[in-house]
Amino acid sequence: MFRSRSTSKDEQAAAAKATPAEPQQPRHPQAPKGRPTPKRSEANSQRRALAHTPANRKEAAKRAREARRADLAKQREALANGDERYLPVRDKGPVRRFARDFVDARYSVAEFFLPLAVLILILSMVNRGGFQTYVLLAWMIVIALIVINSLVTGISLKRALKQRFPDENTRGAVAYALMRTLQMRRLRLPKPQVKRGEKPREKP
Repeated sequence: MFRSRSTSKDEQAAAAKATPAEPQQPRHPQAPKGRPTPKRSEANSQRRALAHTPANRKEAAKRAREARRADLAKQREALANGDERYLPVRDKGPVRRFARDFVDARYSVAEFFLPLAVLILILSMVNRGGFQTYVLLAWMIVIALIVINSLVTGISLKRALKQRFPDENTRGAVAYALMRTLQMRRLRLPKPQVKRGEKPREKP
């Protein structure tokens, strides 16, 4: 008789401990076990992420190609209009932009190298007396002018970079600009954003 009473009391105490003080909220179907119900915005973002997840490797490769194609299209457009956001890494930044503007704002002997080389090649085909000597002399003069002009441009640009960007890394900017002088102005990429004689832009 005493055992039955003590047993019933123990059962009631165990039931009281097992029963929570507050009613539990039903778990949301999307909420993992042991975690609270996600907010509506979080649930929507999860559904969108699941919807955009590729089903297989073929679908993933297709999406990667499409993304790469879109990036290349944006890059080509940026090379045409100078949009800093989508330019290649080698062309990005205020230092490279200043170097491009510095070169594009002035004439350079090197930009006429290709048409001059074609002209001298044509003249070299003329075989009359000492004409070849004059052609060779003209070729040497062109090379000397390009070297002198490149030295002057490099020294001037280096000095301008130190004044404009005293605390920034300008390594490679001079070589970048000199390579640009070897291209004809209309063929340069990114396209020139300043006219001859203008000052380099302050902002993109």
